[in-house]
Amino acid sequence: MSEPTPVFDDLCAESEQLDGIIAELTEERWALDTPAPRWTVAHQIAHLHWTDRAALLAVTDRAGFRELTEKALAAPDAFVDDAAEEGARLRPAELLARWREGRTVLQEALRAAPTGTRFPWFGPPMSAASMATGRLMETWAHGQDIADALGVVRTPTDRLRHVVRIGVRARDFAYTVHGLTPPVEEFRVELAAPSGESWAYGPEGAPQRVTGPALDFCLLVTQRAHRADLALSATGPDADRWLDIAQAFAGPPGTGRPPKGAAR
Repeated sequence: MSEPTPVFDDLCAESEQLDGIIAELTEERWALDTPAPRWTVAHQIAHLHWTDRAALLAVTDRAGFRELTEKALAAPDAFVDDAAEEGARLRPAELLARWREGRTVLQEALRAAPTGTRFPWFGPPMSAASMATGRLMETWAHGQDIADALGVVRTPTDRLRHVVRIGVRARDFAYTVHGLTPPVEEFRVELAAPSGESWAYGPEGAPQRVTGPALDFCLLVTQRAHRADLALSATGPDADRWLDIAQAFAGPPGTGRPPKGAAR
């Protein structure tokens, strides 16, 4: 693989692409339901804005982030939904303006962070680059929810490499969060990038393998599509099991989406 575009630039570009999808929406379309239960387009953007603010606190105000974490731990089941609901009650123009400002300030703070600094988060501490990678993954994934609600087909880009990396690195976490013991041996993951490149991870001769389009892998690990609707192949029972439980996000396993055509 060639060296990737700096993740800070890619985060900015991913945000701008999503901005272009929602910038001219009517208030009625901001209120459309997305595949996430009880979340409209407005809830999705409110969540991105809230998480950007949380990341900014982690980078610039550790005491403030500690206080936020304590609030989250006090109401873990409702905290995320409550924050999204609060933001979704804003007028769309106000919410859009706040998201734009918040993401810009965060990106500037991440770029300015001293090399080697690690910042607190809801999971393990992260570097500025890792923080930006996580924000890109969330922006892309929640952007997919919005695109699906609006009937928009997005053109995939090689910015997906960042989502792929998180998904590959989160393999053991996916097993653990399901109460399973992660396999000892590494898997080989070979994916076709949107540009036509081949992205490969793990030992070349590994018997447990996953292959397919990078876009499909990203949809799987962010649980934006069911495995049955994706062109991913697994070789070996452990790799096959992984494709049933894979997730790139922290927290408990999500319910994911049903296969197309399945009763809801």
